[in-house]
Amino acid sequence: MSSQVFETPRQGLNPRQAETVEKLLAAGLEELRAVGHEAMTVRTVAVRAGVSTATAYTYLASKNHLFAELFWRHLTADEVRAPQPGTTAVERLQATVRVLTARLREEEALAAAVTPALLGSDPDVARLRLKIGGEFLARFEAALRDPDQPDIPADPAVLDVLAMTFIGALLQVGMGLMTYDQLAERLSSAVDTILRGN
Repeated sequence: MSSQVFETPRQGLNPRQAETVEKLLAAGLEELRAVGHEAMTVRTVAVRAGVSTATAYTYLASKNHLFAELFWRHLTADEVRAPQPGTTAVERLQATVRVLTARLREEEALAAAVTPALLGSDPDVARLRLKIGGEFLARFEAALRDPDQPDIPADPAVLDVLAMTFIGALLQVGMGLMTYDQLAERLSSAVDTILRGN
């Protein structure tokens, strides 16, 4: 089992509890793919996982918590590649945005579910929202750092604008104003504009 299991819904899980969480998360993703995020409930996930609803709620505060946890795991499951020397900040950041967008396209139902879920006030969701936002920022910062001068930090103002642009674009996809394919194109253009100051 991965070390992420012990960061999941509740801290300090023993191996049996961790196995139950894994079953719930796997069942949650299967259920999401099968019925969509609006029809899915923690109860239907529990049935699919072969555990009681009470057991499911021991580890998951809500379906929004489940969506946020699944998204966090999906987002961090891929290896982050080191920036290539000899590339510009625009090229590195565009590559980062393409990788993130590709991750979203791999699980569009999950991406659609997590957008409204992350807006909730549930403390477990809030914790994961901060982790997810921190992951986006860390990837943007890594892309902005010059591989030949890694000690020079990224401009915090640029990071802030990038984060707002990326999250705003995700909301636009969630509202049906653009597709994930359009998201990749528009974000590449936005990155170019932000970093070139045009």
